[in-house]
Amino acid sequence: MLTLLPLALLQPRDAEAAAAAGMLAGFACVYIVIVVAITAFFIFCLWRIFSKAGYPGAMSLIALLPGLGPLICLCILAFGTWPIHRDR
Repeated sequence: MLTLLPLALLQPRDAEAAAAAGMLAGFACVYIVIVVAITAFFIFCLWRIFSKAGYPGAMSLIALLPGLGPLICLCILAFGTWPIHRDR
């Protein structure tokens, strides 16, 4: 009985609290889907840019590194010698 006591404290006391919790969970799911879609579009765009510059497209996955990933991609593209220009 004592082990179930903390679980009983987490249960909503009324219908309004349950509705609010459900609505918050719904918003969280929608938010996660939107963030994943924006991230996938960003990686797709970087993949195309890296490919057209002559780099492997998979280098765009560097942008997934937290914090400095997009900055590293920008530095590679801005200051690196593009392989497409080296072949000419």
